[in-house]
Amino acid sequence: MADVQDLSVSGYHWIVRNPDRFGGKPTIRGTRFTVSFILGCLAEGMSYDEIVHDYSEFPKESIPEILRFASEVTDDPNVAA
Repeated sequence: MADVQDLSVSGYHWIVRNPDRFGGKPTIRGTRFTVSFILGCLAEGMSYDEIVHDYSEFPKESIPEILRFASEVTDDPNVAA
């Protein structure tokens, strides 16, 4: 069976989905980081440099998109508060 390609999330450059990876959770393009993992790191107070030091490199330019994605998802009226 062929690997499924990453599918771009509309309106985002850095955020993609792949049904064969992490159950289709949104991930950061070119990495195996889920959006929720990076959000968790940031919520714990980690800086970009600390995330890279502890885990691996990922594009710093993706952070504003990650935050915007989280804002838009949690603002959806179908998301339980």
